Amino acid sequence: MALILFVGSDLALLEGLAQTLAAAGERVRIAESLHDSELVAANDPPLVAIVERALAFEAAASGAGMPNLTVAYGGTMVLYHGADDAALPLPAALLRMTLADLTLPLERQRLVTLVRTVADRARARGREHIPSQPESRAP
Repeated sequence: MALILFVGSDLALLEGLAQTLAAAGERVRIAESLHDSELVAANDPPLVAIVERALAFEAAASGAGMPNLTVAYGGTMVLYHGADDAALPLPAALLRMTLADLTLPLERQRLVTLVRTVADRARARGREHIPSQPESRAP
């Protein structure tokens, strides 16, 4: 069971998506900021980090670059934005780190498929970390 980390400011949207992925059998944590996500990832690196596009863009545009958001070996980062959000061009370094840029909640099923594909790929290559502790939820 892979850890999926959501990072974003719209908690209602993230909670709904977390429930969808939890129903698909994934462990899910939610962080409201990039700093909080670094703390979560330091203890238990996620297989997939799903980050709000605006937060990632602000971090990259500020000159500080992307934070040290560590993903598990074989993991990836997915960006998301709302249907009404302006699509600003992303820096090339951020694009190279990103598997997909989704419009959520409209592309919810695509997200589930991407997570399953990454988890299956990691499992097939023997790269998935199976935690020894019981499932937990972020506060």
